[in-house]
Amino acid sequence: MLTKLIQMDEFPVRPVLPILLQDKTTKKNIIWATGSYAALGEQYAADVQMTTLALVGMDRVLLQPRVLKALSEQQERTKAHAEVFTPSWVCNQMNNFCDEEWFGRKDVFNSQEGHAWTATEELIAFSENKTWKHYVDSRRLEITCGEAPFLVSRYDAATGEEIPIPQRIGQLDRKLRVVNENAADEDEWLKWTLRAFQSVYGYEYQGDNLIIARINLLMTFVEYLEDRWKRQPTIEELKKVANVISWNLWQMDGLKGTVPLGEPEDLNQQVSMFDLFGSEMGFETDAPKAKKTPRCRVFDWRTNESLPFDNVGKESLER
Repeated sequence: MLTKLIQMDEFPVRPVLPILLQDKTTKKNIIWATGSYAALGEQYAADVQMTTLALVGMDRVLLQPRVLKALSEQQERTKAHAEVFTPSWVCNQMNNFCDEEWFGRKDVFNSQEGHAWTATEELIAFSENKTWKHYVDSRRLEITCGEAPFLVSRYDAATGEEIPIPQRIGQLDRKLRVVNENAADEDEWLKWTLRAFQSVYGYEYQGDNLIIARINLLMTFVEYLEDRWKRQPTIEELKKVANVISWNLWQMDGLKGTVPLGEPEDLNQQVSMFDLFGSEMGFETDAPKAKKTPRCRVFDWRTNESLPFDNVGKESLER
């Protein structure tokens, strides 16, 4: 059930929820950036930071994937933010076109007929010039990503139907299949799985969509680890992956390249033990104050430096 797919108050999400809420540009938290919850109180206004208390506290907001929202709310969000979630069969078709360009051949990961597809059974073949490691490192960006259905496909964003791992079609799912097929041992699997996460990016305006997208990526890591190595992740592994996710899936007004609604204001409320968790990820307490509408920053994991998103377009995303 979808209600079980997004569990913020349970392992493995809750221990790293403060990390998943981070906005790396402002060095604060992402903001709601939607009026959908404003009637619940001032702390849920569009320009206010999202907190762990709001998501897992006694008076928490129950965030749901779009398919579970009331039809009237879906229509209002579509009208206000052009929010339309793409069915998995369309995501698969578009991702297949992307891979056809990269591999130079069709139907690499699956063959599609109408709204259904069949995963290929043979191992994915690579050439000497384009190895499996090149594929894992190749960068992908999903613009206005919503719940990130092009990156990960735990469920069909349009119907809510769960998708088993062998049939998943997201860009990250494909990279993880390649890692599964080629990694010699668990250490190599963990190394290249992390590199796969470092190679997929997405930005989203609305905070509730963004946190669901980030959780979908985190749970994808957990599910593939359990499927391949029959164990749950450690807290340190979760922290490492969550930190990559909070950098690579960021909150942005795509038309302006800035944080939505400008810099979020501080929210005066009691700090929880889960809010304190976020300080472990290395935020600098003496960092300079962000500009009123800071330009969003992303992270280049190969050069180990952050850069303004505006600069990304000056060079190819594919290396």
